[in-house]
Amino acid sequence: MNDASRIGVIGAGAWGTALAQMLAADGAPVTLWAREEEVVQGINSARRNALYLPDAPLSPSIVASSDLEAMAGFDTLLIVTPAQHLGSVMGGALAEFAGDAVLCAKGIEAGSGRLMADVAHDAAPDAQLAVLSGPTFAHEVAAGLPTAVTLACTGGDAQWQRLSAQIARPSFRPYYSDDMTGAEIGGAVKNVLAIACGVVDGLALGQNARAATIARGYAEMLRFGLARGAQAETLSGLCGLGDLVLTCSSTSSRNFSLGRALAAGTPAAELMANRRTVAEGAFTAPVLNALADDLGIAMPITQAVCALLAGETSANDMVRGILARPLRPEMETP
Repeated sequence: MNDASRIGVIGAGAWGTALAQMLAADGAPVTLWAREEEVVQGINSARRNALYLPDAPLSPSIVASSDLEAMAGFDTLLIVTPAQHLGSVMGGALAEFAGDAVLCAKGIEAGSGRLMADVAHDAAPDAQLAVLSGPTFAHEVAAGLPTAVTLACTGGDAQWQRLSAQIARPSFRPYYSDDMTGAEIGGAVKNVLAIACGVVDGLALGQNARAATIARGYAEMLRFGLARGAQAETLSGLCGLGDLVLTCSSTSSRNFSLGRALAAGTPAAELMANRRTVAEGAFTAPVLNALADDLGIAMPITQAVCALLAGETSANDMVRGILARPLRPEMETP
């Protein structure tokens, strides 16, 4: 089997490693690109990614590599680099890539306000783009637990048939969508809202408050998504509401855990400096808030998270500010 007929995964963090393990669990060959040589050596010799997913034994059919140029020869690549590094990774050795590029990072590019598909198109204009998004914790996917995701394709039914045949597994079920924008917005906005839910949990405000934050946060996601051309049905599905509920409910979520730490009074700059893994919501929140302002969309939870991340308010004052907002009909657009 030559390289062009195999599938590659770009990015060996927890999520990229989990996707590689899911694809290789039945013995299928998968190449996993990692920036860190220690990760490459650990996977190839000990069948472990000790830095990012230490508890998951990895299939012997996974081959780790630090040669990014070689990955350009594959037909299909799952791009799982952090959102803020997607442009630099794809715009280098993968700039001429013309196969299927499945974007698995969730975020909005800081500074430009571009969604990941726009970043990827500008960096590798010949790539056939798709977005994979949904309620997924890496350790559960790596363990083979049942998971369902949205696979949004730019190439219509032909690309869907091609990719679903490569990606679907008995415990990993993709659902087709043609709404790339909705799939991306759901995945990006939920990270910001998860920080807010982590604050609620960290302050011990109770399950009522967390449920209210999820519901009112979903209203923000829906308003923003519709203004950007997303379909309401997409945002009510796996990559929107489904992902929101998951990531707002567990310390397995990096963004939820960040919110809990912020509630304890640790400054955001200190928390981010000490993290090896990335809480994308911290980068997405300021640009999301700016985009909402430009569109004239009220997103009070997002705005409050931004102020907390910037050190402009405390966690307690953030909550008090949201609770003090004027009363209005639930379905009224603020």
